[in-house]
Amino acid sequence: MNHAMSELFERMRQFKVLVLGDVMIDRYVLGHVSRVSPEAPVPVVHFQKEENRLGGAANVALNIAAMGATPLLVSLIGHDAYGTQFLHLLPQASIAPHGIVSSHHRRTTVKTRVIAQGQHLLRIDREDTHPLNQEEEAHILAHLQQLLKAESPDVLILQDYNKGLLTPKVIEQTIQWCRARQIPTAVDPKRHNFFAFRQTTLFKPNLKEVSDALGWAVQPTLTDLAQASQQLRQQLDHHITLITLSEKGIFFDDGKEMGILPAHPRDIADVCGAGDTVISIATLALAAGLSVSQIALLANLAGGQVCERVGVVPVEAQRLMHEWTQAFAPQRTS
Repeated sequence: MNHAMSELFERMRQFKVLVLGDVMIDRYVLGHVSRVSPEAPVPVVHFQKEENRLGGAANVALNIAAMGATPLLVSLIGHDAYGTQFLHLLPQASIAPHGIVSSHHRRTTVKTRVIAQGQHLLRIDREDTHPLNQEEEAHILAHLQQLLKAESPDVLILQDYNKGLLTPKVIEQTIQWCRARQIPTAVDPKRHNFFAFRQTTLFKPNLKEVSDALGWAVQPTLTDLAQASQQLRQQLDHHITLITLSEKGIFFDDGKEMGILPAHPRDIADVCGAGDTVISIATLALAAGLSVSQIALLANLAGGQVCERVGVVPVEAQRLMHEWTQAFAPQRTS
């Protein structure tokens, strides 16, 4: 069994994964709090250091790279200082910049988190969220098409954060091109264009996103989730549904096999970036030909793993392989 697990993870290392979605810089201002401000009832943070990390769809690419696979990132940044900083971060993470478009019409998205003693105190978002204009759409699609032809990726991820990159035109054209090339597609959707992602291979919203999209309060029970999954499939005509349930685990359904996998017991430090990890690992598992329950299990383990660390961080491949092996280990009897 261990040999089979090693072969699976080694096979994943051979994949090329095209990632299309909103990118950003996750900026961390780290400090220490020892008193409350005399000016207002707020903590005074004594600055210690600042970190800038790749975020959004770039964090998905980081997770792909962390598993040893090759990410091909396509996105748009602003023609600004943060955009330049974003480009400088890419080679440090072994991510090629060839698919990144720079625009004079919007700002690079930056999420600044103020953290003290391991606790989030504040988040400041610097962003534009209007849809791409026609020129930007054309540039993104041109970069995407070039990478599809030049690299022949094994699978594609559409990673949406409602920042404007994934317009209905970009979504439709991308899925059409991938279907024509028989490239599986995985989607991590958001509210604005939730039902634009039609005929994809894997669709991975979270429970709140499903409730908001369908207009009723879906509960984390098999009965409710089965009904919601059926409604999603009727509207989206996709193959696999994965719905993340936060501390309740993950729901899976491919029309033949369905169930809920509970969350692995963890000491949760921070849930930021867990969705990025889930879609990344689920997509690699999809490309590797795993069953839907195995896809859900591996993605569930990976998403829980990153919640044990503060901030947006990628998965640890060796630890994931160990946990995956343990999940299939035969139960000992006394």
